[in-house]
Amino acid sequence: MLNAQKCIGHSYKNIELLRTALTHSSYANEYKIKDNERLEFLGDSVLSIIISDYIFKKLQNVNEGDLTKFRATLVCEQSLAEVAKKINLGSLIRLGRGEEKSGGRERASVVSDAFEAVLASIYLDAGMETARKWLLNLMQDEIVEVLQGKRYGDYKTMLQERIQHGNVGKVTYRVVKEFGKDHNKTFEVEVLVDGLVKNKGVGKSKKEAEQMAAHKTLLDLDKNENI
Repeated sequence: MLNAQKCIGHSYKNIELLRTALTHSSYANEYKIKDNERLEFLGDSVLSIIISDYIFKKLQNVNEGDLTKFRATLVCEQSLAEVAKKINLGSLIRLGRGEEKSGGRERASVVSDAFEAVLASIYLDAGMETARKWLLNLMQDEIVEVLQGKRYGDYKTMLQERIQHGNVGKVTYRVVKEFGKDHNKTFEVEVLVDGLVKNKGVGKSKKEAEQMAAHKTLLDLDKNENI
């Protein structure tokens, strides 16, 4: 756990908190130990309050609707997975054999959940102020990009406008998978153009998953110039 502490950037008083935060349910099931899902539940709330507080104070003249969209962009699964790469979190997670073989270390849902669990572990170990400094330091680049408008956008609307402008067809979305406990569902959504699947997105809500699917499709459009 010494290497894990160095990667994460926090020296724990209670190292068991970190050990639990890095324990995926697949590993916990194999070895009959505690997984990180309770910490993930707490971390989700800690993440939300820290980001909400920061952008509320930083953006004095922004309305509630736009604040909500800024926050959603920052705390979405994909964003957290990207931030987690800065501390090589994927390599630190304890995974079961099946999850390891299926590429769990690279799966955004696994890594982002572990990130929330680690945040909760720091909060419990050292308090809110330490957790706040740790999170904002890691996410500073992402926060700046969102505040500059580089990441912020209603991707569904942007995709719809792009498709209509190119006279390509109709955009629709459908949920293909739901997983996780009732209080912490994750959704996988496909985006279709004229009934043909173009991409998938994953999120903590159907709307977030749709936005992720739309965003990926927009990136593909930028690369290929056509759909």
